[in-house]
Amino acid sequence: MTSPPGPARPVNRHWRFTGWLLAAVWLFFLNIPLGTALHQPQLWRRLVGIGALVAFAVAYVLIFEWARARRQRNLSVPPGRARLLIAVLLALGLAGIPGTGGDWLTTLVFVGAAAVFLLPSAEALVVVVLAAAAPPVTARLVPGWEHESTLVFAVLLASFAMFGVSRLAQRNGELQAAQQEIRRLAVAEERARAARDLHDILGHSLTVVAVKAELAGRLLELDPARAATEVADIERLAREALADVRSTVGAYRGVDLASELAGARSALTAAGVVAELPESVPPLPADRDELFGWAVREGVTNVVRHSGARHCVIRVEPSAVEVRDDGRGPADQHGPAGHGLAGLRERARRLDATVTVTVARPDDGRGFLLRVTVPAADPDGGTRP
Repeated sequence: MTSPPGPARPVNRHWRFTGWLLAAVWLFFLNIPLGTALHQPQLWRRLVGIGALVAFAVAYVLIFEWARARRQRNLSVPPGRARLLIAVLLALGLAGIPGTGGDWLTTLVFVGAAAVFLLPSAEALVVVVLAAAAPPVTARLVPGWEHESTLVFAVLLASFAMFGVSRLAQRNGELQAAQQEIRRLAVAEERARAARDLHDILGHSLTVVAVKAELAGRLLELDPARAATEVADIERLAREALADVRSTVGAYRGVDLASELAGARSALTAAGVVAELPESVPPLPADRDELFGWAVREGVTNVVRHSGARHCVIRVEPSAVEVRDDGRGPADQHGPAGHGLAGLRERARRLDATVTVTVARPDDGRGFLLRVTVPAADPDGGTRP
């Protein structure tokens, strides 16, 4: 039974030792042909019988451990190599006939089990049937070879048991591959989340820094005192951005609506945009407050960076927040689809909220309207759209 190929995974030393033990523990069944070889009157027959049985035992253990190690790594057993290994086991069993006589048929128990573990199902079934049929057939064809019905039963029982072992090994390999894939996806998701948060944090902070730097440059000759104030703000914002990055790397930075509204007022004023913001915000659940904070941050960043707007209005309701401006408006009717909005939509999806970006003023096609809406609570404690 072959398993699908997959990523390699090192085998634990404990399980490697267990694999050797699982293969070697059944070799005591070779005591019957071994006893026959030891009682041979001729030395050369004893040597041939014992040598063939030892070689057979060593080969069987090595083959079983090799195949088991591949399954632990979720790697398939090449069919061509598997057929060759089965042929080697059979040849070693036959080689012991001068010393073991008809008792060499005991080795067919191991050949059948190895075939089930190594070969595809159809080929393994053929080998098992031939191994089970060999004792009664050879008893009729070869004088002196007695037929033992227990040997046929042993071949079938060992093959059936090995089928269970092979299926278990295959399932374990698939489970390990699935666990590795889950871990890989979790790491990828965490990296994407970190990248999204860093983009949202730095995108806003650096946009405000750029706007204030441009304003300070224009004021250097006209109003040096105010230019110095703007430069001081730039230094403060740069330090805050650095602190935000450090906080995000260590443990994701918390965002709240009140802080983002205060930052929005400062950024819009520096950009020369008339800001209309709420004086207070309603009490909100922590997860909704954070989502609305991200919405304000993304909306104001787009206003300052892209819109060329002169006026911006931010509205906050218990179940919605919106950022509206009178800027150039979206390039198409679907609005922008940058990384910031993608990150905002991902956060909104966790609360079953919707993010809408539309033309704010349909009469002349100018302006953005960014709105995030959270399903309102039903009286019974559920939610309704």
